[in-house]
Amino acid sequence: MSWIARRMLPVLLLGAALAASAAGDSRPTAPDIDAQTQALARANAAVVGVRTVAVEDARSIDTLGRERQGSGVVIDADGLVVTIGYLILEADHVDLVLERDRVVPARVVAYDLASGFGLLQALAPLRLPPAGLGNPAALSTDEPLMIASGGADGDLSIARMVSRRAFSGYWEYHIDGALFTTPPRTDHSGAALFNAHGELMGIGSLVVLDALGPGHPRMAGNMFVPTDLLKRILPDLRERGATRTSTRAWLGLNSVELEGDVRVVRITRDSPAEAAGMQPGDKIVKIDGMPVKSLEGFYKRLWRDAPPEREVELVITRGGDERTVKLQAQDRMKTLRRAKGI
Repeated sequence: MSWIARRMLPVLLLGAALAASAAGDSRPTAPDIDAQTQALARANAAVVGVRTVAVEDARSIDTLGRERQGSGVVIDADGLVVTIGYLILEADHVDLVLERDRVVPARVVAYDLASGFGLLQALAPLRLPPAGLGNPAALSTDEPLMIASGGADGDLSIARMVSRRAFSGYWEYHIDGALFTTPPRTDHSGAALFNAHGELMGIGSLVVLDALGPGHPRMAGNMFVPTDLLKRILPDLRERGATRTSTRAWLGLNSVELEGDVRVVRITRDSPAEAAGMQPGDKIVKIDGMPVKSLEGFYKRLWRDAPPEREVELVITRGGDERTVKLQAQDRMKTLRRAKGI
């Protein structure tokens, strides 16, 4: 089977399935299916593979590896590609993988710590139609969606959104309005989430086990960063390479929230937390005198309107003993390694 046939057959099947799902009890007409299929085919054509190699001394190698691969989506006619930021974090070399393994080099335009988005600029013409940015706020849980990954092994599947809510990541990350879908995809990194009209709704970030949210039965799924966040910050990303909210305090703590407790699970090497002697298992009780009851509350207090490079005081419990720890927070963006000559 040719490459074109391999890529188009799933689109045809998905177009029919999504049209039928959207029609509900009514039988979809041939024009409905044709319009749906064309919109999804255009959207699918905008999805590319992303391959990166991090600089040799990148801190992020410990958790992400040096060689990374995922997907991205072309969003303008000049070859601007949006992807998930951790794929291009501290990147030394970036390639975009197109049809038939055609490879186009790219440069990093932006890495946004606050939202999690990354932007790439193709260094040669892609000759691909850009995907339009949709309105994730208008999504409903019964609306059929399409997940597409790029590159030589790109794939398509039907998904549905099961929740939209705030998300706090263990790596000092928080966004409002994250999209959670099911069933889960393992090739989620930078994957595209499209609605039935081929509009880009989100960029894939990770696999989760609680797609329905706290207080609900466990269900595996994916978290997508919504593109309504991207619409608001795209001018800043193009101009500055990051948003102003990415200039924030960083401690180097990987933490999780368990029944209202925030506990440390990992310490980043060469970080303020390591220098201060923080350890996995520490329970964070207070930050700068304020009680800590959730990851979201902990992060928002850490990132409050104050200089990022400052002293942060934590009250922790370790082995049943309470102690005070003072950390010299850093500006995370200043700690990132860059390719030589940049």
